[in-house]
Amino acid sequence: MTKIEYRLHHASMLVSNTQESLNFYVDILGMEQTNRPKLAFPGAWLKVGDCQIHLLELPSPDPKTGRPPHGGRDRHVAVTVADITPVKQRLDDAGIPYTLSISGRQALFCRDPDGNAIEIIADVEIANMANA
Repeated sequence: MTKIEYRLHHASMLVSNTQESLNFYVDILGMEQTNRPKLAFPGAWLKVGDCQIHLLELPSPDPKTGRPPHGGRDRHVAVTVADITPVKQRLDDAGIPYTLSISGRQALFCRDPDGNAIEIIADVEIANMANA
C-alpha cells in the first residue's frame, strides 16, 4: 500500500467580526495577514509559518460563554513561537486572560474575541536555531 504524506495547510476559525479578529491576531499576537481570494463572505487569511489560519466571518454554532476555562480542554489550534515571553507581555498589555499549560511545557492558552481557543507553544528547537 502506498504511503500518503499529509501536511497541515490551514485551520479555519469562525469569527463574528473580521476587523475585531484581525486586531487580536495581527495587532496583539503579531501574526501576518496574507492574500485571500474574493469569497462570498468576509474574512481574512493569516500566515503562520508554512501554514495559515483562515478567519471566516460566518455564523458559529458554538457559544462564546460556558466554554472550559482552560483552552486545552476545548477544540483549539496550536502554534509555535521561538519565545513565549513577548506573547505573554502582549496579552498582559491588552488585558487578555490566558492560562499556562498544565503539562509544565512553556505554553499558554488564550481565546480570541469569539471564544476560539489558541495554544501558543515555545518551541525550544526554534529558539536554538534563532540563537545559532
